[in-house]
Amino acid sequence: MQVVETKSEGLARAYALTLPAASMNDKINEKLMAARAEVQMKGFRKGKAPLPLLKKMFGKSILGEVLQETVDGAVRQHFEDTGDRPALQPDVKITNDDLEDGSDLNVELSYEKLPDAPEFDFKTVKLDRPVAEVEDAAVDEALGNLAENAQDFEDKGEGAEAAEGDQVVIDFLGKIDDEAFDGGAGEDFPLVLGSGQFIQGFEDQLTGLKAGDEKNVEVAFPDDYQAENLAGKAAVFETTVKEVRAPKAAEIDDELAKKYGVDDLETLKGQIKERLAQEYGSASRSLVKRKLLDQLDETVEMELPKGLLDIEAKQIAQQLWREENPDAQGGEVPQDLEPTEEHVKLADRRVKLGLFLAEIGRANEIEVTEQELNQAVFERARQFPGQEQMFFEAVRQNEQMLQQIRAPLFEEKVVDFILELADVTDETVTKDELQARLEALDAEDEATTA
Repeated sequence: MQVVETKSEGLARAYALTLPAASMNDKINEKLMAARAEVQMKGFRKGKAPLPLLKKMFGKSILGEVLQETVDGAVRQHFEDTGDRPALQPDVKITNDDLEDGSDLNVELSYEKLPDAPEFDFKTVKLDRPVAEVEDAAVDEALGNLAENAQDFEDKGEGAEAAEGDQVVIDFLGKIDDEAFDGGAGEDFPLVLGSGQFIQGFEDQLTGLKAGDEKNVEVAFPDDYQAENLAGKAAVFETTVKEVRAPKAAEIDDELAKKYGVDDLETLKGQIKERLAQEYGSASRSLVKRKLLDQLDETVEMELPKGLLDIEAKQIAQQLWREENPDAQGGEVPQDLEPTEEHVKLADRRVKLGLFLAEIGRANEIEVTEQELNQAVFERARQFPGQEQMFFEAVRQNEQMLQQIRAPLFEEKVVDFILELADVTDETVTKDELQARLEALDAEDEATTA
């Protein structure tokens, strides 16, 4: 194979490849000979058909196979010889006017190569890592929230009026045109006012009623109601309030713990403390990672492939447009949508940091193990109760989905590698300070992409 470089500008490369016809003819004859053993041709015994006749009959289809294999092999050999890694799918063109005249095969190959990562001493990176301890007050606050969520209701007493948040025990009978309808009746039904459990307008009309009160609640079923026989129709519910109950937080004791699946209160407290520690650790990790990436963005200088930058900027513009237009049919973006200066700036950061971290990971042989990948897929699968195994198998057979899961795992491992080398100092902060910094970071991200 003859290779002539025709372009070398920045990361852009182009080459003219000449592949000898003799090599292609040998491959064609090999395929014809391999196929000959199975061909039954009139006038000849099986496997004895003349090669020129086989070439006349099957030459074009075999030529197509050989061309594809030859070009793929040549391109693969080129990247092995040069060490270049294309940023995107290379552009490959066969320039011969006639592929059947026995001439050499001429191929044009063009691409942008990935840049090499610059040398970087991670020991020069200095970072403060905010660390918050889990205090007893935070555990008590979480316990209080659990007690509220596990609330009971107690009788408000004779003559007490029902208010939003109260539970009323009611009997009801629904009618349309004075005729009762299926599914419109209930007895001793506990209904929390404001819960939205009943049709819109029903619960509001029970506010202010007392035990023993009767009321005809008038409502209208929406036009898109799931029961077609009720959709769009006015109804009257003959309702009797039998009891009015006020919410009461559950007692913080062993019984509360049992409601949440553990034996006693101390075990529940231990679980809460562990969960809060994980939350604080995750927040701390997010903040120190952001500081690291900001420093790398400011200090690392790399030439970036224009093709990757264009694609990333367009994807950012399209993503933000869809977020701002959630009701757009099919999520179709306008054809004339162009990235803004801010989109381009954000694309530059993402592409640079992505390529740099990828190069650091490659150079230091950082990989995501099969066990780590499987664990991540299992975590995703748990979002689909009852279909976990089906989801897991579907993902394992889809390389694109696997890559979407593998990529963030790889990035986190590379960040861990860098943080081990960097000069990181722990800074003790309160839970509220940690939360405030995290909220400020979120606000900064929103402002950047607005």
